[in-house]
Amino acid sequence: MKFLAITLITDGADPVTGAAPPVRERFREVVASALRAEELGFDGFGVGERHERPFLSSSPPVVLGHIAALTRRIRLFTAVTTLSLLDPVRAYEDYATLDHLCDGRLELMIGKGNGTAQRELFHVTPEDQWERNSESYELFRRIWREDKVSAEPRFRPALAGAEVLPRPYQRTLRVWHGSATSRESVDLAARYGDPLFSANVTHPIGPYAELVRHYRERWEHYGHDPARAVVGAGTAGYHAARTSQQAVAAYRPAFARYLAAHRAQGVEPVFATLEDFVERSSALIGSPQQVIEKVHRYHAQFGHTVLHLQAEAGGLPEAEHQASLELFQSEIAPVLRREIPDPSFPEL
Repeated sequence: MKFLAITLITDGADPVTGAAPPVRERFREVVASALRAEELGFDGFGVGERHERPFLSSSPPVVLGHIAALTRRIRLFTAVTTLSLLDPVRAYEDYATLDHLCDGRLELMIGKGNGTAQRELFHVTPEDQWERNSESYELFRRIWREDKVSAEPRFRPALAGAEVLPRPYQRTLRVWHGSATSRESVDLAARYGDPLFSANVTHPIGPYAELVRHYRERWEHYGHDPARAVVGAGTAGYHAARTSQQAVAAYRPAFARYLAAHRAQGVEPVFATLEDFVERSSALIGSPQQVIEKVHRYHAQFGHTVLHLQAEAGGLPEAEHQASLELFQSEIAPVLRREIPDPSFPEL
């Protein structure tokens, strides 16, 4: 199994002081998280893309470019690139440039994104967002692979023998399709033989497991080898400590922030208590052995070989979060790497 640390770069208040840090400081915290992830032995670091409050992650290629200059080994991910909102030619230019700057450590997760404010910002409607996502990916994929492209897309001007520069460092880029609730993204991934990354963060496992099963069915429908289907999965939260009691007690303030954020948006939380959150969500909260056992239970449903954790503290004291990540890499990750091998992507 491989492990990613990801951030959506939220612009929130400090859990202790209640004050929002300066934007410059938040970006420095994200860079520090990436450096720490590489030092601890994570396989990848991901930066989300959102274009609305409370997020500052509107330009992942810029953030990842800075991280690329300061790291040497860790792979760099987007989580996710919202292709339904972007001009695929411009997106290609950004990521092909980043691909060179990071010496081919780039991987993308793509998706339509969500949120009304960012759709309105880019004049994308709920009715056309899936068509935009599919069209943008198909054109992005062609530009990455072909030196000159002719196309007549619906949502951007036509291309006639267009040469888009720079040509990429990796001639074939691995693109994961991020999926939360939609069969459309699952089908797109299966059609092109691309890996799937299940968000797996908002609800109990059932709906996500159903989408993964549908992905595998569509994968075979399109004629791909079932053994080559690759799945990653997210986690709703993470905190490990020596005992489950210590882990749950430490995570309680972070869960209180989770509830407050939902209620501030007028959304009823799916998990109303921390105990229910620990039991039924994808959150990994407990002792090292409990975390290992829960990953195995979810692996029985997903068959996933890549897992992401939150890179940043998210309401936990920074020292406790750091200690928890260290515990993950020293006692949890080695067991999962051994017990859930990843033969499909040995080079990750």
